[in-house]
Amino acid sequence: MKLTWFGGTTLRAYVGGEIVVIDPDGAPEGIDRAELLAGADRAVALRGDATVPLVDPAGWRPKTVRPLDEAGPVEIVRIGPSALLVAGIGESPLVVLGADAPPRFGRWADGAVIVLASGGDALVAEATVLLDLARPRLLALAVDEQTLDLSVAALSEHLDGAGLVSLEPGLALEV
Repeated sequence: MKLTWFGGTTLRAYVGGEIVVIDPDGAPEGIDRAELLAGADRAVALRGDATVPLVDPAGWRPKTVRPLDEAGPVEIVRIGPSALLVAGIGESPLVVLGADAPPRFGRWADGAVIVLASGGDALVAEATVLLDLARPRLLALAVDEQTLDLSVAALSEHLDGAGLVSLEPGLALEV
């Protein structure tokens, strides 16, 4: 998995052999839209995208394939008003959370990669609740510097083995 954050809620993810661009219309000024979308297999909005089906995240299960089967396309589903789940077979599920209240999580959240792109005061509270319920593989903070400073200090005591990183605009992160 490879993640590149461009600012706001705009993210380019390479998952399961596909490139998915999340929230291309929310990209900050100065980001070349053609370059952002170049080579993308899918582009989806974080909020209100009618092409992304809504599922109950507590009941969702990752797809599995037998060794001789083809992996199939990456699954993208909405798990909340501004929450997406991107799942490639054989990879950790990727969750991108925006500003709304976080969704309920199922057992699949243990080992997931979760991008918190909400900013604001609720970020730490939402992440703390998430860490009390699940053990994600990685929490990636896609927020401004001020929010980052407050978040890292508050979240570090709740990680219990989960990784915590800060995404920098325009820099890719291999997970």
